[in-house]
Amino acid sequence: MTIAYFIVPTPQPVPSNNTSPSTDSPLVDFDNGSLSSTTTKSTSKVPVKAAFVILARNSNLDGVRQSMRQMEDRFNKNFNYPYVFLNNDEFTDEFKELTSSMTKSRTLYGKIDPEHWGFPSFIDQERAAETRKNMAHIIYGDSESYRHMCRYQSGFFFRHPLLDEFEYYWRVEPDINYYCDVEYDVFQMMKDNDYKYGWTLSLTEYQETIPTLWKTTQEFMTKYPEHLTNGPSSLRGWLTDDNYENYNGCHFWSNFEVGSLDFLRSKQYMDYFNHLDHAGGFFYERWGDAPVHSLAVAMMLPKEQVHFFNDIGYFHNPLTHCPTERYLQRNCHCAAENNFDWTDWSCATRFKRLDPDFVWDEKTYKEKTAPFRI
Repeated sequence: MTIAYFIVPTPQPVPSNNTSPSTDSPLVDFDNGSLSSTTTKSTSKVPVKAAFVILARNSNLDGVRQSMRQMEDRFNKNFNYPYVFLNNDEFTDEFKELTSSMTKSRTLYGKIDPEHWGFPSFIDQERAAETRKNMAHIIYGDSESYRHMCRYQSGFFFRHPLLDEFEYYWRVEPDINYYCDVEYDVFQMMKDNDYKYGWTLSLTEYQETIPTLWKTTQEFMTKYPEHLTNGPSSLRGWLTDDNYENYNGCHFWSNFEVGSLDFLRSKQYMDYFNHLDHAGGFFYERWGDAPVHSLAVAMMLPKEQVHFFNDIGYFHNPLTHCPTERYLQRNCHCAAENNFDWTDWSCATRFKRLDPDFVWDEKTYKEKTAPFRI
């Protein structure tokens, strides 16, 4: 299967002053659909192998440019990490020109493999169509394309060839707002602290969309106990309010996430995705990628590898994360009273029961971010 992808050449990323030195820096050239690897000698420091990942259609151009403008102004103008754009159709020349013009960084454009954006052979499409009809009263319940998107984000985006060279990703959506200046290298902090997943917003899922997800996940845990984190570092208690009888729906809102691609590529995660995929719930129900990612994180990662980005003010309709701490507000322009974290629909309070220190005080914040500041 041929996958089309393109790179708009732009100046190379400016190295961070806080990255580790390297003498042999692998470069990957993409030319007419073929991959070739070259090596160049370098005595300069190189950034973390990380990228922003944007799944978008050509019709999302204005919303994507809005999000890029904010990302550049709030963070990336100082670090110049590249952008990877993915689409189940060909990107237009207009889309490539007007998005590449928003940044000094590389911009890479890829078409999704049709086998990754469609019905797998084991899905009964008539049953799937009946499900969509019966779920028409639920948000996105009648949407076929939404289901393909959720399955793709759950199990395939990190397998696109354009992401092969990267270790970390920051997911970016069209039409979002960033409210705070982030003056340290987020990716370097993730890597040096061995954080595998970062989040800003958490909430509960509509139970009507995931009626058998928990049962299917319990079956996975029984089948693969070696993939689970146990003991005081386990986050599985975040998922249930009744001693594991039911899933409370808590999940990280994955339209914002900063994560390890190696974690998603791992046998543990892929075993989980394949288990869910063959159960059929992406199509016979409406399983979202947010609960799928979150269940995997809570099952497999210790709490020490999961980071709350309290300092990144963020809006995705209709929810806002705005840091309420005065020392963080100095770098932000959002209203603290609009913060979603401690409302009834949020799962931050449940998270705090398992990790009371997940919201850093000013001293800890300064100590933790100091090595990675510009």
